[in-house]
Amino acid sequence: MINQPTDQPRDILACVDGSLYADSVCAHAAWASSRLSAGVRLLHVQTPTAAASPTDFSGSIGPGARSRLLEELAQVDETRSKLDLQKGKLILEHAKEQLVALGVANIETLHRRGSLVETLAELEAPAQLIVLGKRGENADSARQHLGSNLERVVRAAHKPILVCPRAFKEIKHFVIAYDGGASTVKAVDSIASNPLLKGLECQLLHVGSKNTTIERMMSEAALKLQQSGLSVHTQFMPGHPDEAIVAYVEENGIDLLVMGAYGHSHIRTLIIGSTTSAMLRASHVPVLMFR
Repeated sequence: MINQPTDQPRDILACVDGSLYADSVCAHAAWASSRLSAGVRLLHVQTPTAAASPTDFSGSIGPGARSRLLEELAQVDETRSKLDLQKGKLILEHAKEQLVALGVANIETLHRRGSLVETLAELEAPAQLIVLGKRGENADSARQHLGSNLERVVRAAHKPILVCPRAFKEIKHFVIAYDGGASTVKAVDSIASNPLLKGLECQLLHVGSKNTTIERMMSEAALKLQQSGLSVHTQFMPGHPDEAIVAYVEENGIDLLVMGAYGHSHIRTLIIGSTTSAMLRASHVPVLMFR
């Protein structure tokens, strides 16, 4: 859950890159920071550029020429690494400026080299929330695809993840897509026990067949949320979850979608649930996900 033991730091881990989503990540992180009274750690992970692997030139050029070529390739790699480092510093400086302008006082910048997933595994423990963009630096060339890093992070992270669209909009209304699964039960427990979404209009939505079990679970979830001070409206809808939830969000002016990364069925852990993938692709609002 978002709550952390009181003896641990309580911050937000925001992942920024050179994409068009970076400013939105900063805006959503600042929003979460103000509601949770938390600092923000800005993280930029520089993925090592694969070094060029020279072909065996022994049959076409002499050993002297091959040695010179390898030296030149090494120099190119070194220059590229220096430029990547400079780029990362500029990205973090810009992100910090954005957060300062949005009123965040406690900011730490982290510049790492390696895998985003492995870096998050190392850094996520003190975080209440991970914030990252829906797509990465190749967003414009892959509009119908999720960022590959996002899919891997969803599979690996243990903390709630706020996935940001390209632009920030003030969040006043949110909906919990509830299927009775462990991840949505966890979402309800977390929302009821921390201030992130306090005071906002809450809607609890179940899409699919209606039966006594899901009615009971929805009632229990609504009661828990109401006892935490939220005003809750419950809704049952027929249909396929990914299509119906997207339509509901658009038709009802929802500003934030809360859902589990995995459905009620025992979806294999090597991939994220198909409904989750569809939601992330289609949603124009931020998505707060729980595993």
